Amino acid sequence: MRKLKNLNLLFIVTMMVGGSFLLLSMTSIAPKPWQVPAKYKTMKNAKAGAKDAEGVAKALFKQHCASCHGVKGAGDGKKAAELESEIRDFGTAAFQSQTDGEIYYKAIIGRDEMPNFEKKITSEGDRWLLVNYLRTLKK
Repeated sequence: MRKLKNLNLLFIVTMMVGGSFLLLSMTSIAPKPWQVPAKYKTMKNAKAGAKDAEGVAKALFKQHCASCHGVKGAGDGKKAAELESEIRDFGTAAFQSQTDGEIYYKAIIGRDEMPNFEKKITSEGDRWLLVNYLRTLKK
C-alpha cells in the first residue's frame, strides 16, 4: 500500500513538473504584440509611391534584413533558426495590413532581437524606400 502511495505521489509530481515546463515553453513561443506608439501609427510615408530607380531599398534589405527574414522576406533567413523570436513573413496579409508608420517603427526602431537601424540607415528617405520595398513582398 505504501509503495502504491509513493508511486501515485511520484506520478503526480512528474505530471506537475512536466505541465509546468510545457506551459513555460508555450509562453516563450507565443510572440508578444508590438506596442507601436500612436505617432508612428499615423505617420505619413514621405516616399509613398516613389520609385526606387537606384535599387537602394533592395540593397538595404539584402544588407540588413535578409539574413533573418530571408531573400524574399518569408522569415526563413540563415539566422532565423538562431533567434528566440518568431520571424515574420512580410508577404502575409497581417503584415501588409499595417500602416506604413507601423512598418517603419518595427523595421527601423525595432525591439528585443529586432535591432534598431536608426544609426545604420541614417537617411529618412531611404528608410521610407525600405518600407515601400517591404510592401512589394506581398503574396
